[in-house]
Amino acid sequence: MMGPWLWYVWIYSFLGWLVELAFAAVSRSEDRRRRCLLVLPLCPVYGLGMLAVLALPPMGGPELIVFGGLAATAVEYAFHWAGERFLGVRFWDYSQVPGNLQGRVCPPFTLAWGMLVWAAVRFIQPGMQTLAAAVPPAVTYACLLVFAGDLACSFWFLRTTGDLRGMRAAFSTAQTT
Repeated sequence: MMGPWLWYVWIYSFLGWLVELAFAAVSRSEDRRRRCLLVLPLCPVYGLGMLAVLALPPMGGPELIVFGGLAATAVEYAFHWAGERFLGVRFWDYSQVPGNLQGRVCPPFTLAWGMLVWAAVRFIQPGMQTLAAAVPPAVTYACLLVFAGDLACSFWFLRTTGDLRGMRAAFSTAQTT
């Protein structure tokens, strides 16, 4: 069934959005812009990263940290590459971090992803399986329509303007008026 997998993408994308907010607050980033879709508070790279991790064979502690971190990093690299190639935007830039690969991925975040993946698989995923399986198909379809609409609008805006900051600012301004 596809429904639970969609919910995993959405739930982990939302949790990723929360991680981004926390990271911006902790790092006191001057650039506390939205790192998500046009309207929805979702960072799809986190959801797709968890799908890659969940596709791995079952493994424990250190193996999960290493291979889960590498799987999430591979998705992060591909997501960034696709953003540059098809939308003309760079979602993030690690070029100042030692050991980075074309500014798309870097060792410190690979380690961070490994730790987050371990925590998610160990503590969050068991509950997510139960929750995702309990959602009625009609609710999943309705959410899919909203998600697809936001994704299409976000892609259109970025493809047309190439302005990631503008997309984020447009929604932030609309929310405050």
